[in-house]
Amino acid sequence: MHVNAASRVTKAAKAIPLLSSGDRMNQPDFHARYLKCPANEKWELVGGIVYMASPLGLTHSLYDGEVGLILELYRCSTPGVQVLHGATAILGMASEPQPDLGLRIEPEYEGRSRTVKDYVEGPPELLVEIAHSTRSLDLHQKRVDYQRAGVLEYLVVATEEPELHWFDFRTSRKLRQDRKGIYRSKVFPGLWIDGRALLELNSARVIDALQQGLVCPAHTTFVRRLESARKRKS
Repeated sequence: MHVNAASRVTKAAKAIPLLSSGDRMNQPDFHARYLKCPANEKWELVGGIVYMASPLGLTHSLYDGEVGLILELYRCSTPGVQVLHGATAILGMASEPQPDLGLRIEPEYEGRSRTVKDYVEGPPELLVEIAHSTRSLDLHQKRVDYQRAGVLEYLVVATEEPELHWFDFRTSRKLRQDRKGIYRSKVFPGLWIDGRALLELNSARVIDALQQGLVCPAHTTFVRRLESARKRKS
């Protein structure tokens, strides 16, 4: 009996179907099937619908690196924040995407997401998508999904237009650049991005704008707030 029971369990496990684009399912079922997929496949669950990611080209890689540079430099000057690079985020019962990039406040600093079994669970404060061949998905289904999950800001770098779309979900409005072409995050004070420089992949100007943001009074206040939160958690 014991052998037969074990055999039935093994057969049932093998019988779990793999993922297919357009499937509809909940997050636990998606996650279980994803774990059985080949390691070189990238799948996402957005609004309860399964999507298979396309191969990433050079353009995507270049912009991913440029935005990653900005976020990592910001992290170096801001204790308690963490940069996400393609990390799986479990955002709810119908959502398990792998955003290109993200910035979150760590749980120890009273951030809104948690780390569970090496995955991010709950909404990071900022998510970023590089939209080269995925513009429609990034600007529509993912935007709705991320807003519903409680993400606070969402940046889409549309490389073909080219244009930045920076959504402030708390006000349901887009962030606008100032007269100098600088976008300023409201969730992460001091995170300043020169829009044109980013789209032109001009790292020197990108870094210059960020450095100006990192010495602004709002960033200093934000750092103190994070440090105070850490002390309360200790």
